[in-house]
Amino acid sequence: MFGIENYLGFFMAAILLNLIPGSDSMYIVTRSISQGQTAGFYSVLGIISGILVHTLLAALGLSVLLANSPTAFMVVKYIGASYLCYLGLKMLLTKPDALMADNLSSHDHPTRTSFLDYGQIYKQGVLTNTFNPKVALFFLAFFPQFINPNYANSMVSFIILGLTFAVTGFIWCLCLALLASKFSEKLRENPTIESILNKISGVVFIGLGIKLLTEKG
Repeated sequence: MFGIENYLGFFMAAILLNLIPGSDSMYIVTRSISQGQTAGFYSVLGIISGILVHTLLAALGLSVLLANSPTAFMVVKYIGASYLCYLGLKMLLTKPDALMADNLSSHDHPTRTSFLDYGQIYKQGVLTNTFNPKVALFFLAFFPQFINPNYANSMVSFIILGLTFAVTGFIWCLCLALLASKFSEKLRENPTIESILNKISGVVFIGLGIKLLTEKG
């Protein structure tokens, strides 16, 4: 159907691959531990949206550009790594007083402030995943194994497989976010510990950026 071969095999492989810890799951867990369940949920939405972007790029054949152009690959990698390091430094440099003020503002104006904060977390999740060229190359290498090379409209096949991968990823990442936020719920009630968790998150993000930067294509 739609040029897809062994869809059940792809489905099972997608579940297993999503279970393997990676930079996306680390990003979600870190957000959930330091900022809570809702922040974790928006980070999940951001990461999954990034996966959908990569799906569309793969379907349009633009991912081939990253695979065949070392320059394009390096540019995207540097952007992604720099952005992760920027997020990490931002969290490290946030003063405890500013963090507490943000929390107070959220209680005073829950709808306005929370929407803005979580919108930022969502956007950061999208950019973090989108500017990881490893994801694009993975899709380009993995998906064609389940697509009939003689099928005329492979774009549809890529989209269906990408949506399947995104749905299985969403369910697993949501579970991660809920578990991580529940685990740290009591810790975040203490402003000092919340500030420490925020700093740890900053270090983790910088580590993810450095890891992306040092990976070879």
